[in-house]
Amino acid sequence: MPSLEEFHQDFLQSILSDSESRGVLKSQSFFEIACEDLVSTGDLTGNYTTADYSKKGMEVSGFDYDEERKVLTILNHQFFQDDELQTLTKSVLENKLARLRKFYTSAVDGLFKNIEETSEAYGMAYNIYRYAQRDQVRRVRFIVLTDGKISRNLLDIPIEQKGGIDYESRVIDLEYLYKIYETASGSAGFEVEVNLPCLRVNDNRHDYFSYLTVVNGKTLVQVYEEFGQKLFEQNVRTFLQFKGNVNKGLRNTIEYKPEMFFAYNNGITATASDVELDEKTGNIRKIANFQIVNGGQTTSAIYAAFKNSGLSVDDVSVQMKLSVVKDARLQDEFISRVAEYANTQNKINNSDFFSNSPFHKDIKEYSTRIFAPAVGGAQRRTHWFYERVRGEYLNSQAYLKADVKRRFLIENPKNQVFDKTLLSKTENLWLQRPDIVSKGAQESFKKFAEYIGDLLEKDDLAITESFYNEAIARIILFRTMERIVSKAPWYDGGFRAQTVAYSISYLSAVVQASNVFLNFDLIWELQAVPAELESVLGIIAERVYATITHPASGYANIAQWTKNSNCWESVKLMNVDLPELDSSLFIDRQTSKYKQKESKNIKSIDQGIDKQIFVIQRSREDWRKLFNFYTARNGRRILSGMQLDMLEKMASGYITTPSEKQSKILYEIFRDAQSDGFDPS
Repeated sequence: MPSLEEFHQDFLQSILSDSESRGVLKSQSFFEIACEDLVSTGDLTGNYTTADYSKKGMEVSGFDYDEERKVLTILNHQFFQDDELQTLTKSVLENKLARLRKFYTSAVDGLFKNIEETSEAYGMAYNIYRYAQRDQVRRVRFIVLTDGKISRNLLDIPIEQKGGIDYESRVIDLEYLYKIYETASGSAGFEVEVNLPCLRVNDNRHDYFSYLTVVNGKTLVQVYEEFGQKLFEQNVRTFLQFKGNVNKGLRNTIEYKPEMFFAYNNGITATASDVELDEKTGNIRKIANFQIVNGGQTTSAIYAAFKNSGLSVDDVSVQMKLSVVKDARLQDEFISRVAEYANTQNKINNSDFFSNSPFHKDIKEYSTRIFAPAVGGAQRRTHWFYERVRGEYLNSQAYLKADVKRRFLIENPKNQVFDKTLLSKTENLWLQRPDIVSKGAQESFKKFAEYIGDLLEKDDLAITESFYNEAIARIILFRTMERIVSKAPWYDGGFRAQTVAYSISYLSAVVQASNVFLNFDLIWELQAVPAELESVLGIIAERVYATITHPASGYANIAQWTKNSNCWESVKLMNVDLPELDSSLFIDRQTSKYKQKESKNIKSIDQGIDKQIFVIQRSREDWRKLFNFYTARNGRRILSGMQLDMLEKMASGYITTPSEKQSKILYEIFRDAQSDGFDPS
């Protein structure tokens, strides 16, 4: 595991790379990267907004609002940008917090009336004013982000209460961000203190062991109050409010028959990396890395009934099945399986199990195997590194010798690291969904997951090498557009992300209307956007910026306007006078279809070879165990006669070199058995 100092250096390199590739200030890059880290842990919602405002003793960088818990968060930052880890002093911290508090009180008093309506700060101040007027704030958090560290005695600042509202001041320093990295890497986490009676179900001989327990409604409210979305990082669904019949039933039971909740409700399915039992009572007293995999609706319903409706939950009891998986390598797959089998209360969408999709495996395999074209006189070709698991890029270097690490960094440069969040954003924009992307990373990823789920359901060969190359080209296009907007003389600041999003989608719409396809292969080969196309992007972006910053009547808040599908409809109606572009920038429909067909043929051949290798490399003993596994479980009913006969011949050694067709059948039998609990080791 990398040390704090190594993490600090890598973190600074991430900021430098992000800043250069997007054309933004390093401080802005730091703020956004840190906020995304906090979103990943549930400290912020996916709808946080960046908005700079500095004036008359006030300084703020953005805000966030948790609608369910009614928590308003106002953010500021202190970015040292120093190779040496700096210390955030008490005086600097107090000054930062004072400026945040001043902004909040001014916003509540109507500060938005004195701010330019086309600025992001206007939307921030207006929303805070509106929340206060509607009595929609229970807690206000003032958070200062820093790439330095702070003494432990300054981390726990007492919560103040005034007018029925809790005021909390927090510092998120580099050590906190490092702990997020450790948690994602499976080496650290958070603990929930409880007092729950329990029944142990199995023993330590298994990869996991379970407890059956009962959680009181008040305890559940307290735990959710403290940890919020951290409890649902691995959950496949979000709370659907009281819209579905199931949720209406939950609320009615809490209000009228709370003592029957245990009998009526399916309860909670949760996981943990460890538990600690009380030696005297045998009760569970600590749960490490507590994750509610199924039961998010139950938890949220109880919390909402108590907080929003003022209902008592003292008589509510919830059954809970808690499974402990100590091996971090097994947790993702285990949680995915639990979620798949346990979630039965409401319909599951294609996006819900996307974390277990073959899409990730394919993209990771291509990113490892495919070299990007060498450009600019480079002597060594490079990869685009797909960070499928958080912290994977840094972990890949952790135990490398100095010379091997240097080679790794040359072949996998920091500015060519990408993850599923960026990928979902760039793909959605080319699919002409800028309003969805403007709603935040969470919503964007959900829609992309649905799209990929449908795509793979129709065509399991859809994610080809050609798809991968074009996806990287779209990332290059996105970063180029960010630089263009940031450096444009007409750009006054604010709404850069929305301008970039709508500009790319507008380009996609223009190309589509011309009945041709953009030549992404050209961008891939150049590893850059051709200069001729760059100039067109600048023209489009200027018009888009002018359009989205003058919202339709009834939309005073530009940030909210860009999240509306009507905004996209208005942008599509723009008539931008574009110069005629060289034909090499486009390909016709027939060429595109031929390219896709060839890519799928190549992938099909590769898959067949991979399956043959897999089957041949398994020992005869493995096939014998597999045959016994099926026959012991009435495999004659599970498998067809042909499948069972082939498996028996493989187990007996009658098939020495299986054909491609035989390998495919045997491969699928083996994989199905593994998903059903078969383990040949």
